[in-house]
Amino acid sequence: MSKPSRIITVANQKGGVGKTTTAINLATALAAIGERALIIDIDPQGNASTGLGIDRQARMTSSYDVLTGAVGIRDAAMETAVPGLSIVPSTLDLLGIEMEISSAPDRVLKLRRALRQAPEGVPYSYVLIDCPPSLNLLTLNAMAAADSVLVPLQCEFFALEGLSQLLETVEQIRSSINPNLSIQGIVLTMFDRRNNLANQVVEDVRAYMGETVYETVIPRNVRVSEAPSYGKPAILYDLKCAGSQAYLQLASEVIRRERRLRAA
Repeated sequence: MSKPSRIITVANQKGGVGKTTTAINLATALAAIGERALIIDIDPQGNASTGLGIDRQARMTSSYDVLTGAVGIRDAAMETAVPGLSIVPSTLDLLGIEMEISSAPDRVLKLRRALRQAPEGVPYSYVLIDCPPSLNLLTLNAMAAADSVLVPLQCEFFALEGLSQLLETVEQIRSSINPNLSIQGIVLTMFDRRNNLANQVVEDVRAYMGETVYETVIPRNVRVSEAPSYGKPAILYDLKCAGSQAYLQLASEVIRRERRLRAA
């Protein structure tokens, strides 16, 4: 069966780097500029689902059901308040998924098969997979299913710590399971221009990773931080705030980069 145009895994094994915030707002921005987008929430915490206003009691089917083969992607997807954006929500059932599927020979391929076996394909131009903050079996499933990996990186002193491990994991998945997997890009988050250290981190990351780093930098922004408590992406909560505008710019940059990757 056909698969969606592009599948992007949003991953970083460190918590608190803006991973889920980036997944939510990038998907919303893509939808706002006319792309059909789907988020697959495979983080047991379910923050992407909560941040898009999906009440826990309303999550009748979830990514757990998809990974165990109980339902297909299209049946698990729920519409959100954002036109053109759907989500396969997460539930706490995911906490036990590793034990359930760890002995299966295809344990790393569960999500990829679900995406590729969807009847009549999956009708989204972009699928973003929001991963847990660890390099566990769920994250490996996301990388095995994806075309590329997008890495949010917080502008702090330890920004580069752990990045090499993530890049090594991507290389391992590429060499053993998914030869077409690439690094879509690194997006610098929570940037405070008044902080000299943050400016130095930006320079260091760009020197280390070169053109892999997006030009768009996501600023530390109170409105972006407030939005999830209202069950809204920042772009719906306050379109004009600096964070929302940055995510719209990032969406345009992602699309441009995707076009170059496809043309290569």
